[in-house]
Amino acid sequence: MKYFPIPSQLYEQNRQRFISKMKPNSLAIFPANPVFPKGGDGVYGYKPDADVLWLSGIVQEKTIVVLYPDNPDKKMREVLVVLRPNELLEKWVGHKLRKDEATAISGIQNVQWLDGFDVMIQVMMNSADTVYLNTNEHNRLDTELYRTDLVFVQDIMRKYPVHTYDRAARIMKELRCVKTAEEVDVTRTAIDITHKALNRVLKFIKPGVMEYEIEAELTHEFLRNRATGHAYGCIIASGDRARTLHYEENNAECKDGELLLMDFGAEYGNYNADLTRTVPVNGKFTPRQKEVYNACLAVHNHGKAILKPGILFPDYVKSINEEMERQLLKIGLITEEDIKNQDPENPAFRRYFYHGVTHFLGLVVHDVGSYTDAVKEGMLFTIEPGIYIEEEKMGIRIENNIWITKDGNEDLFAGIPITVEEIEAAMA
Repeated sequence: MKYFPIPSQLYEQNRQRFISKMKPNSLAIFPANPVFPKGGDGVYGYKPDADVLWLSGIVQEKTIVVLYPDNPDKKMREVLVVLRPNELLEKWVGHKLRKDEATAISGIQNVQWLDGFDVMIQVMMNSADTVYLNTNEHNRLDTELYRTDLVFVQDIMRKYPVHTYDRAARIMKELRCVKTAEEVDVTRTAIDITHKALNRVLKFIKPGVMEYEIEAELTHEFLRNRATGHAYGCIIASGDRARTLHYEENNAECKDGELLLMDFGAEYGNYNADLTRTVPVNGKFTPRQKEVYNACLAVHNHGKAILKPGILFPDYVKSINEEMERQLLKIGLITEEDIKNQDPENPAFRRYFYHGVTHFLGLVVHDVGSYTDAVKEGMLFTIEPGIYIEEEKMGIRIENNIWITKDGNEDLFAGIPITVEEIEAAMA
C-alpha cells in the first residue's frame, strides 16, 4: 500500500458496531473479492470487498472476516482468515501478510490460514443459531453479471442447508452510511490530496492542452501524495463533451473559449474523495458562462443549506429540483409556459438537469445508504447539481463532499476555489 497505516481502532470500532446489531448466538461471515482475470494470464488491479475493508482494513485476496460474539471460546469471537504465505507465489507477486501483520492492520488477534477455514467454520456452524451471509445489495448493481459473492453464499448454504440465514447487507447498509470521526479523518486526507491536484491543474490548463494531459497531472499529484490512485475513472470533459455524464475518453483538445468540466477524486486508505469543478480553458468566464455557472452554484449552495439531520431525503431532492427550476427560469432556459404545460413525470427542468444531485460517499464512490429515510448525523454525501445545454454546447457541474453534523453539515472541500472569482484568481 502507498498510504500510511490506518489505526486499527477504526476497524475495531466498526466491528463492534456490526456486532451490536447481531442476533443472539449468531455467526457472520464476510469473504473478500477474488482477483479477477483479464485476457491471457493477466489480472485486474485488486480491489477487495468494501465490507471486508470496513471490518478489517485488509487489502489481500481470499481474506475472510468471521464474527461470532457469543462463541463460548473467547478466542473464536473474532477471526481473520488470510492466505497462507507461499514462497513461490511471493517470488511472482510479492509479499503476503503474516499473522502478526494482519493483526496490526485489523486489530483482530486470532488470525488463521485459509486452508484451515472449512474445518474451523464447520465447528462454528454447528453451534450457531443464525448465520449472516453477505451479498452486494446496492440499488444500482447490475444483477446480470456473474456474482462471486453469491457463489460463496450458495456454497455455504449447500453444505449447511437447514441453518437459519440472515442478510448482513441490511445491517451494513445502515451502519456504513454513517461515518465515524475516524473514517472522516481518512477521507479528509483523500480530500486534501484532491485539493492539491486541483491547484496543480488550475495552473496547468490553457488553450491547446489535451484532456489526457490534465488527467496525467492529476495522477502525478495523487501518487506523489501517497494516494492509491483515482477513486474512479476521472472525467476531463471540455466543450460539448461535458454534457456526457460519464465521459472518460479524455482524448480531446481543450480550446479557447470552452469550459472544462473535471470530475475526479483521490483514493487514500481505501476512502474516496469526489470533486467536480467547471473552469474556463482560457482562465476567464464569458458573461454567459458566468451566468449559467452562478445559477448552478446557487443550486449547490441551496442544497448545502438544507442538507441537515432530520430532513427526509425525498423532501431534500424535491427542494433541490424546485431551486433548479427557479434558476433555469432566471437564466432563460425555461419559461413559465414550459412549467405550466410540463409533464409532472418529466418536468421542464429535466431537459437541462438530468441526474441525481446527491449520493453517499465512502469506501466506494457511490456508497450504500437509504434514499428514502431521514438524513442522520454522520452521513457523508456529495452535492453535485449540473446544468447541461445542448444548444450552447455547454455542461457545468459543481460538486463538494458534505459531512452531516449534529446541527447542520461541514463542507469538507471548504476553502477550495468554487466561485467564479476564486477560480479565475487561481488560474491566473
